[in-house]
Amino acid sequence: MVNITHKSNSLREAIASATVTVSKQATIDAVKNKTVPKGDVFEFSRAAGLLAIKKTSDVIPDCHPLPIEFATITHAIDGLKIIIAVEVHTIYKTGVEVEAMHGAAITALTMYDMLKPLDKGVEISNIKLENKKG
Repeated sequence: MVNITHKSNSLREAIASATVTVSKQATIDAVKNKTVPKGDVFEFSRAAGLLAIKKTSDVIPDCHPLPIEFATITHAIDGLKIIIAVEVHTIYKTGVEVEAMHGAAITALTMYDMLKPLDKGVEISNIKLENKKG
């Protein structure tokens, strides 16, 4: 791990995103109507993403464990795309961009897992850092 002992605590913020694309409108309708057999896709994936944010240092060896002061995950539907946005804040010595991207990736992967029985054409793309401060 990188030595951060010389750094001071400050407010650190990051926003990351990911896109889940489905191949048919029926899949979007099932998500909206909460009729996916595995459950409410938005709520399950949000819970998984929040857990991923908190556990990032457990699965990415060089990440420092850090306190998560705030995290939110939102979903937006645009045609056959579901855009995931993840925002994370901490007051610590290092940033939270990897935590935000990890949260976006696991949120998307959870959605993929829940939707694959309905739609064999589900794809995950564009996991990226949108913005960071601090």
